[in-house]
Amino acid sequence: MQRLACLSKYLHHCYTPIRNRKFATSPSVTNRTALITGAGRGIGRAIALRLASDGFDICVNDLERNAENAEAVAKEVNSLGRSSVVTLGDVTKMPEVENMIQTSVKTLGPLNVVVANAGIVQVKLLSETTESDMRQVFETNVFGLMNTGIAAARQLIEQGEGGKIINAASIASFRPSQFLSTYSATKAAVRSLTQSFAVEYAKHKITVNGYAPGVVGTDMWEKIDAEMSRYSGFDKGQHFRATEQLIALGRTSVPEDVSNLVSFLASPDSDYITGTCFSFHS
Repeated sequence: MQRLACLSKYLHHCYTPIRNRKFATSPSVTNRTALITGAGRGIGRAIALRLASDGFDICVNDLERNAENAEAVAKEVNSLGRSSVVTLGDVTKMPEVENMIQTSVKTLGPLNVVVANAGIVQVKLLSETTESDMRQVFETNVFGLMNTGIAAARQLIEQGEGGKIINAASIASFRPSQFLSTYSATKAAVRSLTQSFAVEYAKHKITVNGYAPGVVGTDMWEKIDAEMSRYSGFDKGQHFRATEQLIALGRTSVPEDVSNLVSFLASPDSDYITGTCFSFHS
């Protein structure tokens, strides 16, 4: 009888009408706000503009040296009919991360989505990599992402309405490259942290997922291509073209390919997805 009672309770939960279930996106949320780190250019900019098109007000974060780019993105957000605020800060410093989140909340209202997009790359053979080199990349890509995720979760938990944290991983976390050893290691850590965050924050109705793009047409990839060419002796652009030939769809991606995925992960349609890093480079 006890087993039957447990089964009945389980089935009742499974078939509870959808309107009565709890999701990461609260039905009471009408004005949505997203904070994107490293949003001054490239993938971060594309994400900011896509989420603005989806109806989000946007907090645009970047480093102080990229202030002009961040302000330009904020103006583009405004031109789409959404509100914006620029918060200049370094994700490797927790007080600055906390400040950017508080500035966003005070200016735009409760936070719903945080995209930990900020990251750096280093092109170097592992045998030539120093401890200082490795620490530099880990500081931004791993500890910076941890700071962002922890501070974001604290705010979302305090608000009590759930939310989304979306992390920048990379195809390099699945397929390490000879010239991107440290970068690959940091992005593998991001994948693992994404799963750990997802498990820890699920009880608060917070989902945590990641995006793992391959070669994307950005300034970062131009830097990677130039450095790889220096090591290999190939002409500039040759690595890019060689990679393109290996992709099933016949082209490398653009920032908007990434922002389209983030749009889905930030939407109610992804409420039952957590702890997953999506790769789109085959």
